[in-house]
Amino acid sequence: MSKKWPKALLNLYVWLVFIFLMAPVIVILLSSLTKTEYIVFPPKGITFRWYSELLNHPEFIQSFWLSVSVALGTAILSTLIGTLASIAVVRYEFKGKEAVIQLTGSPLLIPSVVLGVALLQFYSWIGLSTSPLALVIGHIIITIPFVMRLVVASLVGFNRSIEYAAMNLGATPIKAFFHITLPVIRSGVLAGGIFAFITSFDDLTVALFIVSTDVVTLPVRIFTYMQYQYDPIITSVSSVMIVLTVVLMLVIEKVLGVGKLFAVNKK
Repeated sequence: MSKKWPKALLNLYVWLVFIFLMAPVIVILLSSLTKTEYIVFPPKGITFRWYSELLNHPEFIQSFWLSVSVALGTAILSTLIGTLASIAVVRYEFKGKEAVIQLTGSPLLIPSVVLGVALLQFYSWIGLSTSPLALVIGHIIITIPFVMRLVVASLVGFNRSIEYAAMNLGATPIKAFFHITLPVIRSGVLAGGIFAFITSFDDLTVALFIVSTDVVTLPVRIFTYMQYQYDPIITSVSSVMIVLTVVLMLVIEKVLGVGKLFAVNKK
């Protein structure tokens, strides 16, 4: 009986933490359905009016597609760079390896505000104007660590004897990589790319220092809109972002199996 109580308390603690984390999300989702002209919880009536109101705000739609395009560019480039860097870190010994590891992981330790200010000053110094390219470069810096962590996790448990066997049979190193290695670590690569997309799409702090009046991402658009108005259209836009993020996370977990990647290191 004494053993059951700690387990029950642990389950209760986990559920309390889960409810605490999910409560703001539930409030936003339900508040987007209110019939009132202002944000209220619990909602007074149920309506999807505020979702249809998004069609009357082209600035939100424009910012949405800008965020999607920037996130796609960031995901592709950071996945490519992060995968190559992961292979170099895991498989090769070279001078300055530890410095490279610390450098690629440093964006996780540096506050986003500091990174945003640094990028703003750097872009001003080299004369790079505000553009989607500037956003992509900034987001690549903060997403590469996520890609590398997932790809490294999949590479650690990879048996290179399969590669060597393919090369002994006449395959070139590049061909062996694309036909042998890449299919094995595919889940880590794709998961890293999706994480990079989500991080870029949801970023506010770094983008806030880089955007201009013509180049505004969706999180920044929401932030500036709330400074002057506070109607439920904000909760409807936020709900769209939440649903998109949840769908992508479900794809990572159910289709790619991220949990199996980290289980490799436990064996």
